[in-house]
Amino acid sequence: MTDLAVDSEFTFELVACRWAEREWPPDGPRADAVLVARQVGTRKRRWDTLVVEADPAGLRGRDLLGPDELDSDLLHVVRHAPAEWAWYRDALPHPGYPWRYVREAIHRAAARDAVETRRRGNRIELRRVAPYPDWISRVVAIENKPDLDASAARALASQIRYDVDCGLLDEVWVATRATDESVPAVLLEEFPVEAGVLAVDPLSGTAEVLWHPSRLSPDDESEDRRTVIAERAYGRGWRSYVDTMRPDCRHFELTEVGGAFVPHCAAKGRCQTNAECAGSCRSFEPEPPGWRTRGWPIEGGPGKGIRSLLERRRERVRGREREEE
Repeated sequence: MTDLAVDSEFTFELVACRWAEREWPPDGPRADAVLVARQVGTRKRRWDTLVVEADPAGLRGRDLLGPDELDSDLLHVVRHAPAEWAWYRDALPHPGYPWRYVREAIHRAAARDAVETRRRGNRIELRRVAPYPDWISRVVAIENKPDLDASAARALASQIRYDVDCGLLDEVWVATRATDESVPAVLLEEFPVEAGVLAVDPLSGTAEVLWHPSRLSPDDESEDRRTVIAERAYGRGWRSYVDTMRPDCRHFELTEVGGAFVPHCAAKGRCQTNAECAGSCRSFEPEPPGWRTRGWPIEGGPGKGIRSLLERRRERVRGREREEE
């Protein structure tokens, strides 16, 4: 595989996510379960790679509430759902917005088996399926910038300063491409001293710490926002990139780079970006109907098979994390 395979920030990002999934933390033994997601964040900031360190027992408790993320409205319901049947207005604290939105959230939570509901006359009662656990240990952000030059470092500096100061994160890192030459100190000086710097070799899937980060102190009042961010990471992971691409194109395939399965376009002869891989691509060709029948190579066609493969890998990795104690 030539370096062209990791010529885009998108592919570099996927390799960095896979490295974090295997090797986190970079400066010591793994003590907690690790969940890795990409392009997750808040309205103000979306992070390339997000690492959530989780208590394994707490993570198993979180699994009891379903595989999908819980948004802020669902969290309000699930966190406060009582152990015994109760009218929802007696059981839940006032949300600060109309109760009709709470009812909608209750119905959504019940549809996902995150709570149980029943009607007593005209009243909706609920009880919890399981208590919402204290499962989040640390939340770490990694900004990926494979081609780090002076202008890129200056442009990135304000974003990294925001990450350090936002009160949501326990650590902040910048990941850049490893080269035969050392990263000039003047580039590192652009970043806040609290941010760590990683040199990632995207072909081998290895990384080296160039600068160790400082441990940050998240704001006490940020707990709810941190939980929402961690929930997004829990539900989406990093292999969900396939959801914004066209694996149903006959040219879409997966190739292994740095230990990660990344998209490769046979028509372009390289790893495409998620922005390129769309129905508007000039090379886009739907899978022939015959590919989706006779079980070739997997029932439903290659596109469905790719989705299934990535989901199985995700669940296998998560299964190992849940077994850690």
